[in-house]
Amino acid sequence: MRILVIAALAAIVASLGSALYYLFTDRSGSKRMVKALAVRVGLSVALFLFLMAGYYFGWITGRL
Repeated sequence: MRILVIAALAAIVASLGSALYYLFTDRSGSKRMVKALAVRVGLSVALFLFLMAGYYFGWITGRL
């Protein structure tokens, strides 16, 4: 469970980094930066829903 969450966070940061890269290098007016940010938002929402479902089904406890 912990590895899955860390991998999702790494994917979110990678998508944000690629959007930053496209912001500075893509001068042709393509939509690659917008797509990268949309992927980041989708991954963030999916991770949030996964964490909520994990807590609801008891896969994640409230204790540390």
